[in-house]
Amino acid sequence: MKRASSYMVATACLALAVVSLSQAQSAPAASSAASPSLDYQFFKTRVQPVFLTKRPGHTRCVVCHTANNAPLHLVPLSPGSTSWNEEQSRQNFQLIQRVAIPGSLDSPLVKHPLAEEAGGDPHHGGGQQFASQQDPAWQTFKAFVQGEKAK
Repeated sequence: MKRASSYMVATACLALAVVSLSQAQSAPAASSAASPSLDYQFFKTRVQPVFLTKRPGHTRCVVCHTANNAPLHLVPLSPGSTSWNEEQSRQNFQLIQRVAIPGSLDSPLVKHPLAEEAGGDPHHGGGQQFASQQDPAWQTFKAFVQGEKAK
C-alpha cells in the first residue's frame, strides 16, 4: 500500500510538472524591453523642426498640414511666429499620434512622405519629400516612431 501511495504521489508531481511546463510554453514570453513609446521631448526638439524646414522643390510641411484636413494635421503657427509655443507643441504631439504608430515603420508619418522607390507611399499630395531612407529628416521620423528619446 505504501508503494502504491508513493507511486501516486510521484505520478501527480510529474503530471503537475508537465502541466506547468506546457502553460509556460504557451504563455507569451515576457519582453526584456518595453514596447516603444513616442517621446514628447524628441518630438518637440527633433520632429517639429522637420515640419518647418523648406526642402528644395517642396513647400514646408507646415504650410499644407495646418490648412488641410488630412490625417496629419498640425496646429497653425501664431501670427509672426516661426515655431510653435509649448501649448501648440503639446497639441501637435497629440495630433501626430494619428499617424505615428509606436514601433511601426509602416506608420503613415514614415511612409507617406518617402519616395515610392525608397519604400514610401505614392499618394502624398505634397510630393515625396524624402528621396531615400538615408535622408536625415526621414531618419528623424523613423527614430521617433521607434521610440528614441530626447537626449
